[in-house]
Amino acid sequence: MSDKPVPITDQDALDFHSQGRPGKFAICPTKPLITQRDLSLAYSPGVAVPCLEIERDPTLAYDYTAKGNMVAII
Repeated sequence: MSDKPVPITDQDALDFHSQGRPGKFAICPTKPLITQRDLSLAYSPGVAVPCLEIERDPTLAYDYTAKGNMVAII
């Protein structure tokens, strides 16, 4: 990458944002969600166990959730 600004036109920006699938980011599963068992582990009742562990030790949120893998885009 160069430190020099790359010239773009307003139309370049509009085309970029309007073409293809809307948005710039996608949210995709990080775990397999194929079977009923997978869904039960990911949601109810399986999600209760890590929730209780996080309640006991809030630092475990980094192990059991996406908390450590998130950024704010402003």
